[in-house]
Amino acid sequence: MIVYRIARGKYKDDLSGTGAEINGGRWNNKGTKVLYTASSIALAMAEVAVNVPFGILPKGYFVISIEIPDVNISVVHPKNLKGTTWNSHPPSHITQKIGDDFIKANKDLILKVPSVVAPGDYNFLINPSHVEFSKVKIVEKSPFGFDQRLFKKK
Repeated sequence: MIVYRIARGKYKDDLSGTGAEINGGRWNNKGTKVLYTASSIALAMAEVAVNVPFGILPKGYFVISIEIPDVNISVVHPKNLKGTTWNSHPPSHITQKIGDDFIKANKDLILKVPSVVAPGDYNFLINPSHVEFSKVKIVEKSPFGFDQRLFKKK
């Protein structure tokens, strides 16, 4: 399966999960390494766009296509999150615990999680500590230009 990331040029070769470890995210607390990817380039773009200040056009980004091996994928079903604040901003401790527990268990390489940015779409979290992580490969990198209309002040 191919998944996608959009990252600044200096991080285009980095699959370590260190950025998430330093900053934390929706599906992990600070201190937990995890690599966030998206099911499509469009979702990867949206995930970056929601984190950029309004009116600023992101520049110097790359789209990275990543091949993940045919392995068992753990899944967080949206129906199992109903009645929680899983899609809140800032991120909920509920989802961070799910991701942290997934990484600590180290049972599967991939965790499929629902996207907050694009309901009905999914992100794929990759465990860089898993024994099969060495099979995760970058298959393509290319410059990515954001459409300025997404960031234009009206």
